[in-house]
Amino acid sequence: MRTDIFARLDREPEPPKIEAPRMSRHRIALFGGTLAFYLAIVWAVLITSWLVALDWKVMLFRPYQQWPELHPFLDYYVVLGQRGPTAVMVACWLGWRSWRQHTLRPLLVLGTSLLLLNVTVGAVKLGLGRLGPHYATQIGSAEMFAGGDIFPSGHTANAVVTWGILAYLATTPRARRYLSAVSATVSLGVGLTTVYIGTHWLSDVLLGWAAGLLILLALPWFEPLIARTEEFIFAMRERWRERRGGARTAPVADAGPQPVLLPQSMATDGLTAEAVTAPAEPVLPAGHPAAATRARAHGGHPARPGSMPVAPAGVRRPPPHTERGPRAGSPARPMTGG
Repeated sequence: MRTDIFARLDREPEPPKIEAPRMSRHRIALFGGTLAFYLAIVWAVLITSWLVALDWKVMLFRPYQQWPELHPFLDYYVVLGQRGPTAVMVACWLGWRSWRQHTLRPLLVLGTSLLLLNVTVGAVKLGLGRLGPHYATQIGSAEMFAGGDIFPSGHTANAVVTWGILAYLATTPRARRYLSAVSATVSLGVGLTTVYIGTHWLSDVLLGWAAGLLILLALPWFEPLIARTEEFIFAMRERWRERRGGARTAPVADAGPQPVLLPQSMATDGLTAEAVTAPAEPVLPAGHPAAATRARAHGGHPARPGSMPVAPAGVRRPPPHTERGPRAGSPARPMTGG
């Protein structure tokens, strides 16, 4: 029981799970209303209704000539709607959040939204082919199917999606409200800036707002796919780590005995590395039956009785005596007087 308690304490705390927004009835109703507004704008432009007449009135008013002092500031402000700079800034922030929370969901949500934006808005742009105000050919005309690509406004839709992702991924209701207000303000300003500069009609901006909002409202339908993609990426990472760890812990083949460096004092005495590293054999007394077997194994002869025992390998043999004494086993000579 105590071991289980300590095991639970030693366990690393799991990162908090972020619940994805669900497709509630309120969201579905909002999605349906935005889609109806989107289709109504497209229909009003196709039939050259009062909305097209309003587009021409705003264009002929030429806001950039009425308030020229705003032009330098708005030239930089409109960058907040460009795809490249905004995507890089938001991706850096969401990448840091992914690293802190140990999840890929923020980056995958951003990638999914940008992919949907490119597919939906790009297809409508190329399909309707509307010309911009600077390239209009006939006053009062809708300028549809003329090879243009400005309906809906890509700057406006990109601003809604890119900055709206921050509100979509917010973890608290208070942060979601604040970020929603910020994203709405930025996208509203970007759309009106394009009308001020004269690069888009007013109806382009209205359709761009609707297109971006539709993508944000449809993201919960793609959450299961995002979750499966994240699990697949993490599984591939674990397999790669296992292969890399297995390659690092591979057994090393035995390279055989390594050479031994001998001190200079031992080298001068005629000892070799084998003599130092070989295990010492026990000394057997003369006449022992195992002595003959060992001698035959080493290619020698058994030790004679009374002879000097063989020193074991690895033991230094004492130096020979300088004085000659009586030979072992021979009778001592009697001493005679001088």
